[in-house]
Amino acid sequence: MNSIEIDARGLRCPMPVIRLAAAARDAPAGTRIIVLASDPAARHDIPAWCRMRGHEMSEMSEMSATDTPSADAAHRAYLRFVVLVLPQSSKAAGTGSGSERWSRAM
Repeated sequence: MNSIEIDARGLRCPMPVIRLAAAARDAPAGTRIIVLASDPAARHDIPAWCRMRGHEMSEMSEMSATDTPSADAAHRAYLRFVVLVLPQSSKAAGTGSGSERWSRAM
């Protein structure tokens, strides 16, 4: 199983989700993406992104690196997400997104 780790600690919303989306876009089905994020908004944003895009969030846990004296403030406490990339239908992959309807309405 392929595995990708994204260290988004210290990045504010929406960057953790943007980094996750970029990694998932080119990842084959079955890839496990691990996201480390210190932004509290990621607790809600990453699960919502998974639901909207049809991927599975298999784990979310709170982590602490306080035992590492050299850890800066952004890396001391963070969330760890494990996302499983699932096969995508054309709609979930972006075809038929709101952009086509928007352009016709203009």
